[in-house]
Amino acid sequence: MKVRSRRIIVDAISMAIIFLLGVASANCQAAPEDKPQMADEIFKNVQVLRGLTVDEFMGTMGFIAASLSMNCIDCHTTEAASDVTKYAVDTPTKQTARKMILMVKSINAANFGGKQIVTCYSCHRSGNAPKNIPSLAEQYGTPPPEDPNEVEIVGESRPGVPSADQVLDRYIQSIGGAAQVAKLTSFVAKGTYEGFDTGEEPAPVEVYAKAPNQLTTIVHIPQGDSIRTYDGRTGWTTSTGTLLPVPFLMLAGGNLGGAKLDAELCFPAQIKQTLSEWRTGFPTTVIDEKEVDVVQGTSAAKTPVKLYFDKKSGLLVRLVRYTNTAIGTNPAQIDYADYRDVGGVKMPFHWTVTWTDGRSTTELSSVQPNVPIEASRFAKPAPATRKPGTP
Repeated sequence: MKVRSRRIIVDAISMAIIFLLGVASANCQAAPEDKPQMADEIFKNVQVLRGLTVDEFMGTMGFIAASLSMNCIDCHTTEAASDVTKYAVDTPTKQTARKMILMVKSINAANFGGKQIVTCYSCHRSGNAPKNIPSLAEQYGTPPPEDPNEVEIVGESRPGVPSADQVLDRYIQSIGGAAQVAKLTSFVAKGTYEGFDTGEEPAPVEVYAKAPNQLTTIVHIPQGDSIRTYDGRTGWTTSTGTLLPVPFLMLAGGNLGGAKLDAELCFPAQIKQTLSEWRTGFPTTVIDEKEVDVVQGTSAAKTPVKLYFDKKSGLLVRLVRYTNTAIGTNPAQIDYADYRDVGGVKMPFHWTVTWTDGRSTTELSSVQPNVPIEASRFAKPAPATRKPGTP
């Protein structure tokens, strides 16, 4: 995503929320409890990417943005920044995108049994135009640093590589030991959050977590509260900020699975049961100049999840999970730091979440372990309403 265009994106989507507030709120309230909003009902002039939930549709837009290093206004008309109805207007770039989506789908159907082997990123590689001439500078120049997220197991397992159980057991030991970690059944945390939806300014945040798999995060921004909740089965996001196309969103597909995983991993004692089909034997890689052990598990949605543990401390420093979209797979990365003792268990007080639509950072100032949390904290939130006088 182009840095120069971030403010344009935020302003444009902010206008979209204002325009859609009444219609979308009505749709949310009228829809059955277990039925996410459909993109066809919210957006106009959807021709190719039909039959997707709003959540899945926005993830697909994020995949396109990441694959081409473009943003909303690069593809849609620039007037959409001030008039959301202009998002429905066809532009040459938008029409080309439709053709390319159908082309890629046809290639995969004809050659790979319909599997998503070829995607936008296969050719574009974060550029708006595919290159068809080899680069001598790339061929003979210094190779770019290895992306730790891309390491894969090659050939037979190398001797001396620890098993997944060994790496995970060491992690549990490094944060306090199995007996102590098992005692953690809930926590309430406070701190600050910043991201595109806060204008890159810190905002107060509250985190409520209850074992085995309930998690709510509330960010207090000037326009109102931005809430993300997973109640153990269903997830919702409601925001008066600038990053959602509707004021209330029911999570679906991979994003729902991601919310489930985030909630479960708040309680490390159950880490081995959270994922399945554990694999190890990845080549040695480095994060922030520190060697890490890489372990991969499989989520309930059958997508891979990579966990990166500091070789020296045994602590979890990164998690990468994946979400399938209509045209490709989106990565989401969480980097953990600043572990502190909380009731005998080390917990990260700083984490950064990076995904194709943005990046956010959470910095905790306090954590209260094993405190009672009302069930209402994990209930379906009401659709957001903007505070009067806020943009």
